[in-house]
Amino acid sequence: MSQPRLLTIMGSGETAPTMMKPHRDLIARLPGTPNAVVLDTPYGFQENAPELAGRAVEYFRKSVGHPIEVAGLTRLHDEDPLTVEQGLDRIRRADYLFAGPGSPTYALRQWAGTAVPELVRAKMRTGGAVTFASAAALTLGRFTVPVYEIYKVGEEPYWLDGLDVLGEIGLNVAVIPHYDNAEGGHHDTRFCYLGERRLRVLEEQLPDDAHVIGVDEHTGVVLDLDANTASIIGNGTITVRVRGESVVHRSGSVISIDQLRDPRRVTGSSSSTLVSTTIAPTSVDDSIDQNAPASLAGDIERCLRAFDEALAAGRAGDAARAALDLEAAIRNWSNDTLQSSEMDNAHSALRSMIVRLGDAAVGGLADPRDVIGPYIGVLLELRAAVRADKRYDLSDLIRDRLAAVDVEVRDTPQGVEWVLRGPQ
Repeated sequence: MSQPRLLTIMGSGETAPTMMKPHRDLIARLPGTPNAVVLDTPYGFQENAPELAGRAVEYFRKSVGHPIEVAGLTRLHDEDPLTVEQGLDRIRRADYLFAGPGSPTYALRQWAGTAVPELVRAKMRTGGAVTFASAAALTLGRFTVPVYEIYKVGEEPYWLDGLDVLGEIGLNVAVIPHYDNAEGGHHDTRFCYLGERRLRVLEEQLPDDAHVIGVDEHTGVVLDLDANTASIIGNGTITVRVRGESVVHRSGSVISIDQLRDPRRVTGSSSSTLVSTTIAPTSVDDSIDQNAPASLAGDIERCLRAFDEALAAGRAGDAARAALDLEAAIRNWSNDTLQSSEMDNAHSALRSMIVRLGDAAVGGLADPRDVIGPYIGVLLELRAAVRADKRYDLSDLIRDRLAAVDVEVRDTPQGVEWVLRGPQ
């Protein structure tokens, strides 16, 4: 049975809750039991590369519901030839090939002069699904932004030669993920941390027949090469930009790939900002999970609101459930490498919940043993959850806060026990 030819570009969130269902749906479109492989080169330079690969494996196992194998190609030059050939064979046999965060410059340097670019292009010709996100997405076009060198090191804007995988389907473009990034706060970090000024400089360096395709964070575009369609999924938009003039396609839109090849097929106008007409959705758009959380920040806000309301109404059980919901959200978002600052905020919010719930559990109670038992129970349930996630700092915080109000927690071979100390 022949395989469909699918190329998906994700702007970010590739291992976050927002992209669980798109991964599932793409794999479901492949016949039989697809062999999935994560190409680990983009982050191969990092000391924690094995940990990042393990997170991807765990994400696909738990969240996507499909096993994925690691290519084992963190380095391709000056590496054991057998190791490299084994990794290349995994890519060759992959029905679903996935690559994500890291450094596009490092990835391109490692892939140069190897079989990797041709193996990826071959899937566009013969069948299979390729999903490249974040740093890996930057490499797909004819031109690649060296993000770290420009944004972190301060080099003047310039292009690198990309893999030009999209050239296989007539797209002479540069792909820019994280297109709507707003981490800079008071300074412009849109367009994958370039900002408007530097993007304009780069656009001037492009040949006349090339342009930019931008993909927002937690957003993707699924290119079905057999149907010649591009389906936008996720939370944001994709942008086709030519010399500062943009055509924006919203999530839920299904357009022709021709409209990505030649933006004039869409615009027929020189207006600086145009919005695409939304075509009737196809089955691909069912991959948009309308209930998926948009961000960890959104989950924090939702859980804190539920916690505050429950505590104000004296519903300790509901307050504890809100804390447990936040702990679950932290675990769900833990694979998203771009959530470090929000992860700190989430842990801070969870700590606050624990402290406030501990205070509320013993405040003004006339019959401590009878009344505080349910409260202690939910706190110990929360403690067990964070211990299972190896967050021993939070586990110790719960124990210490209970000890401060004369509730001693004891870990015994038979299980967890608690004892109320002090005057009775």
